[in-house]
Amino acid sequence: MIARKFRLADHNTTILREILAGTTTFLTMSYILVVQPNVLSQDFSGNPTGLERGAVLLATCVASALATAAMGLYAGLPVALAPGMGQNFFFVSVIMALGAG
Repeated sequence: MIARKFRLADHNTTILREILAGTTTFLTMSYILVVQPNVLSQDFSGNPTGLERGAVLLATCVASALATAAMGLYAGLPVALAPGMGQNFFFVSVIMALGAG
């Protein structure tokens, strides 16, 4: 069923190869699960921004899982998605500039 849904034979691949590729992709992208909560929960001076570290971690996990699942199941593309770090640093910079942190 899985091989038919994703047309693995048409793409000259196997389920095992795809599992290995998925594991590699997860390990490559997993840094975001550590970095994102640290960046968004405190500003560059170490002062709290008002965002709880655990809540940011949960939001990152849920957003990444839903976006990646949508790309795989709906679009049929082997693309993993996660929040971008550039926007996080911009967000923290705005908080610092406004003095809200």
